[in-house]
Amino acid sequence: MLFDNAKAIVLERDAYGPGHHRWNPKLLELSKKYGFSLKLCRPYQAKTKGKVERFNRYLKESFITPLAATMAEARLRFDVAVANAHIGPWLIQVADQRIHGTTGQKSSVLLDQERHEFLPLPLQSIACTAPMAGMSPAPFESLQHPLSTYDRLLEVRL
Repeated sequence: MLFDNAKAIVLERDAYGPGHHRWNPKLLELSKKYGFSLKLCRPYQAKTKGKVERFNRYLKESFITPLAATMAEARLRFDVAVANAHIGPWLIQVADQRIHGTTGQKSSVLLDQERHEFLPLPLQSIACTAPMAGMSPAPFESLQHPLSTYDRLLEVRL
């Protein structure tokens, strides 16, 4: 999997020599358990960074902003619970119906074609700890502030 250089992902680039990074231990454990390799974007290389960021842009433009605007217009609060309640239908009705710019196909069609290649998930899952009282279920940084549109729509107080 290709990751950005966030501290939640990699604790230190090239800690053990060029290309040998000190990963977040939980992410490293997860990658070993589920059998995927970890790869970082090169710093200051827009081409690989764009591959990571493009999905965030698509999600914001196609899902978050329209839903937040609809909620604001109806004078309803937009929060993580509301987003979680709407994400499933959006995935089916919007994201899975989109023709991908690179492949020229719907992602749902490609997923169906490649499903037989997937390894089965392990029977035992990794334990997750419950968030402490008062903690937001989504990291504040995931909204990539400061973006005045999101501040206004999400009623975020810095």
